[in-house]
Amino acid sequence: MAKQYWLMKSEPYVYSIEDLEKDGSTCWEGVRNYQARNNMREMKVGDEVLYYHSNAKPPGVVGIARVCKEAYPDHYAFDKKHKYFDAKSDADNPRWDMVDVEFVSKIDDVEQPLSLHDIKADAKLADMELVRYGRLSVQSVKKAEFNHVKKLAGL
Repeated sequence: MAKQYWLMKSEPYVYSIEDLEKDGSTCWEGVRNYQARNNMREMKVGDEVLYYHSNAKPPGVVGIARVCKEAYPDHYAFDKKHKYFDAKSDADNPRWDMVDVEFVSKIDDVEQPLSLHDIKADAKLADMELVRYGRLSVQSVKKAEFNHVKKLAGL
């Protein structure tokens, strides 16, 4: 199967690109939207990810990650003490999954990302899911869009 490209959002105060750089890799837990979950289920090891800081000033792309472990059950859904607990999730038929991602690179100044405003202003990115359906936390990205964003961000 051909490599795929994605965009994953995280609030920088929850888990930033700097956190990923320091840790090397992490599980991407806590996704509780079915379309975002389905997108993670499509991810394969080696797929590349635009790392996006949401709920930031300004929000935008701050780096690149890579999928290093394919979808598996999000064990936090079964932990009654965890904020991502889901009483309706069943260990025999898990409702929620997660993937692992690893750090690849980051922009020089994460305080000045390739902003959502700049992305929306670029005609080559007009059909990007981020522009059309901005709220989804895990989105597919076309190869040409991914490469264009990397170029614009200097990654």
